[in-house]
Amino acid sequence: MSARTHTRPHPVPRGGVDTRLPWWALALPTLAFVALLTLILNPSEAHAAAGEPALTHLVERAQQLIAH
Repeated sequence: MSARTHTRPHPVPRGGVDTRLPWWALALPTLAFVALLTLILNPSEAHAAAGEPALTHLVERAQQLIAH
């Protein structure tokens, strides 16, 4: 004969699903938004398009930001 084990079911949260987010789930999108906003609003970089590909300009700007 085997002994019966009594298990209690896990309590269900009152709100249904647990909705807590890790810190990086809010920090990373916020950081990306601020970085893109500063790239767009930087008046010292404002100039007319000179036929330079946008991807090249973006890579150069990223290198400048990483270097500083």
